Parts: sequence; C-alpha cells; structure tokens
Amino acid sequence: MTTRLLGRWAHLLSRCPRASASAAHLQGPTAQPAQPLRSQVQIRSAVRPLCLGRGRAQEEEPNVSFKRTELDVLVEKATNPQEVLQAWEDLGGSPNQAASCLIQLSRLVVGKGGADAADVLQDPRCVDLLETVNSQVSVIWNGTLVSLLRSLSNLGLTPSATVLHSLQTEALWRLRRLTYRQLSYLVDWASSRHSQGQGDEALTTAVLKQLELRWTELSDPRTVSTLMGRAAQLSPFLMDKLEDKALELAEKFSAEDIRKVVLALASQGRRAVPLLRALSYHLHQKPSSELKTPLLLDIAFAYGKLNFHQTQVFQRMAAELLPRLPEMSSTDVTRCSKSLAFLKWLHLPLFEGFAQHFQSNSEKYSTLQLCNLLMSFAKLNFQPSHREEFHRRVHEALESSWQGLEPFLLTDVVWSLCVLQQAKPEFIAALTDPDFQTKLSGGSPVRTENYRLKLLHIAASGQLESLGALGVHPTIHLPAIQAVTPTLTSLQSGLHTALQSLTSSCTTALRTDVNTVYGWTIDAELVVDSENKPISLEKLIAPHLPGGGGSEQLPQGAHRLAFLAWEFPHFGSRSKDLLGRFAMQKRHLQLAGFLVVEVPYFEWLELKSDWQKVAYLKDKMGKAVAEDMAK
Repeated sequence: MTTRLLGRWAHLLSRCPRASASAAHLQGPTAQPAQPLRSQVQIRSAVRPLCLGRGRAQEEEPNVSFKRTELDVLVEKATNPQEVLQAWEDLGGSPNQAASCLIQLSRLVVGKGGADAADVLQDPRCVDLLETVNSQVSVIWNGTLVSLLRSLSNLGLTPSATVLHSLQTEALWRLRRLTYRQLSYLVDWASSRHSQGQGDEALTTAVLKQLELRWTELSDPRTVSTLMGRAAQLSPFLMDKLEDKALELAEKFSAEDIRKVVLALASQGRRAVPLLRALSYHLHQKPSSELKTPLLLDIAFAYGKLNFHQTQVFQRMAAELLPRLPEMSSTDVTRCSKSLAFLKWLHLPLFEGFAQHFQSNSEKYSTLQLCNLLMSFAKLNFQPSHREEFHRRVHEALESSWQGLEPFLLTDVVWSLCVLQQAKPEFIAALTDPDFQTKLSGGSPVRTENYRLKLLHIAASGQLESLGALGVHPTIHLPAIQAVTPTLTSLQSGLHTALQSLTSSCTTALRTDVNTVYGWTIDAELVVDSENKPISLEKLIAPHLPGGGGSEQLPQGAHRLAFLAWEFPHFGSRSKDLLGRFAMQKRHLQLAGFLVVEVPYFEWLELKSDWQKVAYLKDKMGKAVAEDMAK
C-alpha cells in the first residue's frame, strides 16, 4: 500500500510542475533517494495521476516519436511472405518490429488464400520472429498486441502455441489500459475463437466485463457495428447501450456499418424500431456506389426476419437491383425474392425481372432454388406476364426431380402450384395418397396440423378446380389436432354481432367459425331466400361440412353466403390485393357454391355505429346476389 501511494505521489510530482518545484525546495539535498523510486514506478503507466481527476483514461502508448527504419519500409512494401522474412533476417529489429513483420506476413498469406501458411510457420526466420515476440511480450504496444493476436490466428498458429498463450496473458493483464476500440477488436477475435471451441474463457469474460463498465467511452461508429456483430456474446444490458449509441451515431454510419448493425439485430430478434428507422433514413441517403448487391440482399434479409417495413428503402432497393438483374446469380435472385415475400412487398417490375431471369437461366437454378422462387411467387399471388412460358420451364425443371424432394418441401411446392393454379394431376394424386400422408405425421403437433390443412387445400384444388385430377376427393388420413379455440379479432367479433342482429328473427339461420372439408374456415355462413331473407340452416344439406348437414335441398332461388373477414395481415404491404393463401380460399369457396361476401378491415373501420354495420352487410349481400344473378 505504501509503495502504491509513493508511486502515485511520484506521478503527481512529475505531472504537476508547481507541486514538483515546491517539493524540491522543501527537500533540498535530502531528496536524492526519491529519484530511484521514481524510475522504478515509471513503468506503471496504467496508474492514473490524482491531479487528472475523473476524466477518460489517457492513451496507453508512450508519447514518443517513432522513427521509421529501413526494416519498416521494406516490410511495408513487401509483396510476398519471403520478402518480409528476408528483411527480418538481414536487418533484425525490436520486438514491436517483429510483431509488425508477423502482422504483414499474415496479410500476405491470407491474401493469397492461406496455402503457404504451414510452410511460413515452419520457416526458421518465422520461428525467430515468434521467439523474439515471446521473449519480450511486455514491451509490445497495445494496438500491436491486439492486431498480432488476430494475425497469428489467421496465420494458422495452433491454440497451444506458447507465444499465443503469452500474448493472451499479457492482453488479460493490460485490459484496463486498452482503448474501447481495442477492446472491441479483442472481443471480436476472442468470440470467433470461442465459437470454434478454441477461445480463452477467462479473457473473453474479462473483456466483456470491461466493455460493460466503460460503454460511455464509445464514440466510433465502426466500433459500435463491430461489437453488435458479436451480439450473441454480449449481455442484454450492453446490447441496450449499444443500440442507444448506434441511434446517437447513426448519421456517421457507412452503408457497411448499417448492414452489420441490422444483421446483428436480426440475429438476436431485437426489433428496435427507432434505431431501424434511423438507419433506414440514412441508408436511403447513401450514394449508389456504396449500395452493393450483397449489401442490399443482406438488408432485405434482415428486414424480412424482423418484419420491419420501410417502403422508401424497398423502392430504392428495387431501383438499384433492377439494372443489375442480368449480373445477379440464381442464389441472389432466390434470396431477394424470399426476403421480399416475407415482407409481403410486391414490386411488379422487380418480380417480372426475377421471372425473366429464371426463364433465361433456368439451367443454373437448383431444384431447391426453384422451389423457393415458386413459394415466394405463391405467397404474394404473383403471376408473371408470360405465365405460360414461365410455368412450362418450371414443370420441365421439376419433371425429373419432384419425386425425390423431401415430403414437407414437396407439400409446400405443390401447395404453391395450387395457389398459382399450375398443379399437375399427378402431383395432387401423389400427395393425397395415404402412404405419402404418413410421412408428414412426424414433428410438432402445430406443424402436423399446418400440413394437414395444406393437404386439404391441395385435395380441394383437385376436386374443385379444372386441373384434370379426376377422382380426387378431400380424404386426408392425418388426424386433426385438438387445438385451442383462437381468440376472435375485433373485426370478427363485430361481424358476428352485426350478423346476429341481422338474423335476430331466425336464430338458426347463422353459423359462425365454420370449419369446412376443404381446410378453410368461414367466419360466418348464411342462406338467404329469393327475397334475400335469412332462412334456417338446420335441415339444409351442407356438402362443405364434415357431416354433410341435413337432408333438404336449398329452396328454389336461395343462395348460400360465406362471410370472410379480411384482416390487415391478409393483404400485401401497402396494397389491397390478397396474398396467395387467401386468394385461393376465396376461389375455392366460390367453386364450392358459395357467394363470398368480403369484409375488409379498411372498410369495416369506417363504420362507427351498429346500424351502419348492419346496413353495410345488407348492401354487401344484395350486391353479391345481384352479381350472381347477372352472370
């Protein structure tokens, strides 16, 4: 304790001239013994002088002028590893210069693909470099120390190497003297090695602790993006602080920094809307030269995973990608279409370009890529302008490979073809076969129920649509899962209340939440006579119900109505067009003999009173009957 106090006092004298002069005047000739003490404690540069107060820690490197030597010039100009090794053999140098040589060696080896890494490490000159560093690791500067750790790992040095252990131990002792940027690079390196099972747990934990304690020192956008790129290793507290800092520094972010941050948010499922809005605004301002194709695809993927919609960014993305479509690979097209499908955002020229890209390069698409493209088109209910040629190439590509697809993927693909009205009879017959259905019984109950409904939709397409699938009946052998009754939305409950008011004179004239044999659920069902008045459903035949209903046929001039409440998620982004699933539901119910009464959310929200809602439904019913009679 006494030594530490004397050390701080010595620093105080060296940093504060007035106090130093006073002490020298008081001590006079007796002050000589203090000089050796000062020289001993001078190496403790991490101790903050008391006269500096509570400010940020000073830079750890000594304030000395660096004089470039001939070795530094030769190493900097080297174009291959042998030139670096020869320069070291001829001139030699300090441990810091040896570390710089190793860093340059790593850059040159990695730049050539790393094929010569083993030979370089076994070279006697490289061994001498490593021994020089290992023997005097304590004098290597902090920035060089961090860079050297990363470089030796890239060079392929084994984790058990002595020099690597020495460098890690030295870094652990110096953590409090490293700048925040150096800490971020160090945790980036430590985390990458930890993910490979080679990291030092103590070092990683200590660095993360320092990052949490010193987060207020963050002032560099690149450091923020680098740290957020390792979000899996960071604590929720530090991630919250990093998000705050990213929001504060968003204006200074480059396009690459924005990409790193949004990918980090997507990997953790952190939907930080204020930050995403700020990053979207600044991304939209970037010049085209910064918006490379891989960057745009990563942004689309991250936004799709976070379900974050920003129309201006999507439009800019489409404008940038359209001219580049001929240069894009099949993987790029598939990734982009899938991301935009998750976002439910249909840009017609861009998707036309995707379809044309497939038609021109169909031989370059793998079966899996084609399946993903089809599912994206089906989700958005997109039909190319040259649909006959497009689907002809699709069937040609699937002809020899569809039977080898994994059962769940095959079900998704055939279901997508049903949405697009392009499923072949053999596809439908294969999937409605009982032997195939048993292959879908594995997995969680929710997944099994989802695919059971898809099989019902596929069977309904074969039965109701003119696909040439004669003899196909919606008989699905997968057992229905007893699911919890879903909570009604405000639109559905309001619709039920209005219809109950409309049919108050006949309580048996209304069915709600009707599960049909086609796999679709009808929000409400009515049968009206020739005068548009509801009639009782109890005794009427109902082929859409599992039990078939009653035994009486519909009266002459009667119509069966199906009410469908279209919620916000049922439509494409910024559109009033239904997504593929719900367009197929409407089509199937119409083919099953229903008059479909659509109740979209944007119309229902404008109705304020109960009588307005009842009048709205009466008007909708009258129009549906009139259109049917006019056909």
